[in-house]
Amino acid sequence: MFKSLPLPSKLNSRLARPSRVIIDRIKPDIDQGRFASKIYLDEKIKLTAHVLVDGHDLPKARVTIRQHTTNEAVTFTLINTGNDEWSVDFQPPALGLYSFVVEAALDRYGTWEYDLEKRKAAGQDVRIDLQIGEDLRPTKDEFGLDSVVKSHVGYFRVLPSRARFSSWYEFFPRSVTATTKLHHGTLTEAIERLPYIKKMGFDIVYLPPIHPIGSSFKKGKNNSLETTPEDVGSPWAIGNKEGGHKSILPALGTLADFKKLIQAVEKQKMQLAMDLAYQCSPEHPYVKEHPEWFKKRPDGTIQYAENPPKKYQDIYPFDFESSDWQALWKELKSVVDFWIDQGVRIFRVDNPHTKSFHFWEWMIGSVLEEHPDVIFLSEAFTRPKLMAYLAKAGFSQSYTYFTWRNVKWEITQYMTELTQSELSDFFMPNFWPNTPDILPYNLQKPNSAMFKQRLILAATLSSSYGIYGPAFELMVSAPKTPGEEYLNSEKYELYQWDLNSKDSLAPLIEKINSFRHREKALQSNRNFRFHPVDNENLIAYSKSDGNDHIVVVVNLDGETKQSGLLELPLFDWNLTEQDTFVMHDLLTDQLFSWKGWRNFIELHPALPAHIFKIKTPDKVKKAANDNKRV
Repeated sequence: MFKSLPLPSKLNSRLARPSRVIIDRIKPDIDQGRFASKIYLDEKIKLTAHVLVDGHDLPKARVTIRQHTTNEAVTFTLINTGNDEWSVDFQPPALGLYSFVVEAALDRYGTWEYDLEKRKAAGQDVRIDLQIGEDLRPTKDEFGLDSVVKSHVGYFRVLPSRARFSSWYEFFPRSVTATTKLHHGTLTEAIERLPYIKKMGFDIVYLPPIHPIGSSFKKGKNNSLETTPEDVGSPWAIGNKEGGHKSILPALGTLADFKKLIQAVEKQKMQLAMDLAYQCSPEHPYVKEHPEWFKKRPDGTIQYAENPPKKYQDIYPFDFESSDWQALWKELKSVVDFWIDQGVRIFRVDNPHTKSFHFWEWMIGSVLEEHPDVIFLSEAFTRPKLMAYLAKAGFSQSYTYFTWRNVKWEITQYMTELTQSELSDFFMPNFWPNTPDILPYNLQKPNSAMFKQRLILAATLSSSYGIYGPAFELMVSAPKTPGEEYLNSEKYELYQWDLNSKDSLAPLIEKINSFRHREKALQSNRNFRFHPVDNENLIAYSKSDGNDHIVVVVNLDGETKQSGLLELPLFDWNLTEQDTFVMHDLLTDQLFSWKGWRNFIELHPALPAHIFKIKTPDKVKKAANDNKRV
């Protein structure tokens, strides 16, 4: 049997009598106020709490919200929405960190009014009750006739809308598309690639590291240790005599060229994301100037990076247990500060799970205090709880396991976790079907149906997604076996890409990104839900923005036609069994007339998805009338 916790033998008479009101289950709330939940500038936050009181008396509650940048505070009365849940919607006026405190107390006057009306309705004598009310009236508007109960302090951070909704495109600026002899590309030439990326509808242009590359243990083609003078090495082996994390590889250009690239990206109404890789080549200036920042082996050599059995001899990791850790932390933050000064506002962070969690919390918090519009994407393909903690510590977005979620039950289980659990308050997923490091098994065959399927899933399951191109849209599928790496990976050599290939998926990507920008329902994960379909090779789900509903059905079989019956929640969408409604396929522009809660679906691998926008009878009628007027 469980034993009760022991009570004190004597109550301290000097303590105030405890209030009869209890505040419970505050949302959003991450670890009792230890971390901030995340919302976005274009949306409201719903603050809720369970406010309980014994017996039949009524409580009252309010919340005080303080903006940390200005220290301005506002107080709102919480509204009882039923079942002892009290809430308020708040539209934050600006980016940044906010705190809130919920207060509750007995509402003696409100209880009296409520009971009085019931007594009157029952025909009871209320003369004494009216006298009681007169005694309560002078203080009826004072919050706290009894002891006021205060919750712990909770926090939420307001991030840019782009931290919730974004389409990323990664490419290597050193690889060019010119038909002339292969040569090392430049940042100036990268500007010529931007219209191609913009036409496909991407928001964020992400570049791998652009810093000087070390020559010690430089990697050759296919990550080989055998190199030639022509080998360019991995951009993630950062630093040589020409500079480190605040320098640009001379073969790419100058800092002035980089600023021109940023201006060109912004002119296309996109943003540039920079790779933040806290690691050094053996020739990085830090190695000579601050050897104490690196871990030494018993023979006096510096420990290079390893993930046994893999070895990365061209990379030295920082030692976050260094005795000089404070100077190290400050210097690493200064790298971010430097590039912010050049105009960068988005950072993709390489392997953050291999660095100190406390460092990230301090560094990101410090940066956001000064620049609340900065976005950090965590590239942490690691264990689930580590990924979640990094999101709590401040990362705006996170890479995910989507890359390896293939069959229906895996996708269903994972999306349910991301959208329906506490993760949804602080973990913003960014779905990538491929990266320069990862060519997953599902894309290791020249099968366009699988590339289309993974693209559509990434772009419609998550409000943020990205691809590494041109490898993705040109459907590069040759793996370095065994494993999930590209054969002849662009990480280690220059490429020329045929962007005009007739087989390119660029037109499909353009179409998908166009309605991602047009349909607000696809720009958030908050109203995501799955729908039954009686075929394990078909998966169906929807996103809604309150007015419009987007229904996606995907054929997960890249080889065979699949069909089944799809069930939709008509009642939730203000439809009845008798209504005929139109399903507009955004991919093909076809219109399908449906009736009832169950309808037939058939999908071929050649175009393995329907992306429907529901047109209810009212909307169909309105569209018809609009056409008549035209």
